[in-house]
Amino acid sequence: MHIVVCVKQVPDWDIPPSSFKIDEALNQVVPPPGVAAVPSQFDTIGVEAAMRLKDEAPDTKVTIMSMGAESARDVIKHSLAMGADEGVLLTDALFENLDWYQISLVLSTAIKKLEGVDLVVCGRQAVDWDMGVAGSGIAEMLDWPALTIGKQVKVSDGTLSVERVLMDGFETVEAPLPAVVTVSNELGEPRYPKLQQIMQAAKKQVTIWAAADLGLDDSQLGAGARKLTLEKLYVPVSNVECEFMEGDTPEEMAQNLAKKLAEAKLI
Repeated sequence: MHIVVCVKQVPDWDIPPSSFKIDEALNQVVPPPGVAAVPSQFDTIGVEAAMRLKDEAPDTKVTIMSMGAESARDVIKHSLAMGADEGVLLTDALFENLDWYQISLVLSTAIKKLEGVDLVVCGRQAVDWDMGVAGSGIAEMLDWPALTIGKQVKVSDGTLSVERVLMDGFETVEAPLPAVVTVSNELGEPRYPKLQQIMQAAKKQVTIWAAADLGLDDSQLGAGARKLTLEKLYVPVSNVECEFMEGDTPEEMAQNLAKKLAEAKLI
């Protein structure tokens, strides 16, 4: 079995919110100075899901795929240290500032180029934009089943079985391979690479593909081909006002509160 796991490099989500800045003129996030980028949290859980399948079937091949700048090689190497076999880095100036449709197009095209892929694993969403549509988009473009928000992933006799997270419980669904699955944090913590695995990862192959290698050009990846228009990106401003209810007794305070709510037409 051949599994492809899509991983993304994002700004470190563990830094204070005040560290994030927006260039409103360019509608872009300004990278926090001096803060190293990290793998998206749900994507490393996706790698863990693939590695559990490889633990059960050691002849499974796991390919890590990431689209971004040259620095995205770091998140690929981290995933390789977790036990994956090879990496593919998709990097090109045309891959910058894409919308969800174009991202899905690039990733699905690269997956087709690999050939023989049985399963694609994605995180349920990236922790920077939180859109959570790339996995389903890849499935749509590959014309494969999509099983989303999984907490357990199993493969048996060419069938993918996923226990999904629902608002009020769980459900188990199945689909024939090839298929796409997105996984959530309920699957469990990703394994931590050991020093020996990190050293071995440095020797594993990372293939680099540009847009031309995938047969894609500006007509498909340019601004005119986007399905989603980003109108405005900004840091929201919230003003919090606090008013204490006066009164000699709790009952009087409650009456004053009810009066205030009625004046504001909230009740």
